[in-house]
Amino acid sequence: MTYERSELGEFSSVVCFKAVITGVEDTLGKEGAGVVFTRAGKVRGHNLARDLGIVNSQIPVDQLAEKLNAALGQAGTRLANVVSVREENGTITVDTTETVCSAGEDMGSDRECTFTLGAIWGALEAITGKTLLGEQTGSVLRGGQYDTFVFEGL
Repeated sequence: MTYERSELGEFSSVVCFKAVITGVEDTLGKEGAGVVFTRAGKVRGHNLARDLGIVNSQIPVDQLAEKLNAALGQAGTRLANVVSVREENGTITVDTTETVCSAGEDMGSDRECTFTLGAIWGALEAITGKTLLGEQTGSVLRGGQYDTFVFEGL
């Protein structure tokens, strides 16, 4: 039996999530916190794929945005809108909007979306059965249309 929040439900505010991020950054430094949040995100992504029953499912890349957005977007946990997922020459690129990590940040901020990167990374590894290397290559905070994440097989 698990404890349920009968009145507040499963969601909390972006303000509280951002306070966790900045508090951990203050404690571990920005790089240390980035490692922690990326790893936490990867665990979340692996668990998400498991909960959805799509581990090692080899879902075609053109169907991944819909699956990931249903779980992480407005109808899901609201971590981010997953706009597109595409693959070219073995590299998977994921475009997102309204990423929780970017919310409330000043334009020009150097904030990286470490938890969101990790969550998508973990889900992709679980779905594809491949070990990937991921990085954020675009940011809405620095003039991009999307927060963009790129993943390459190792």
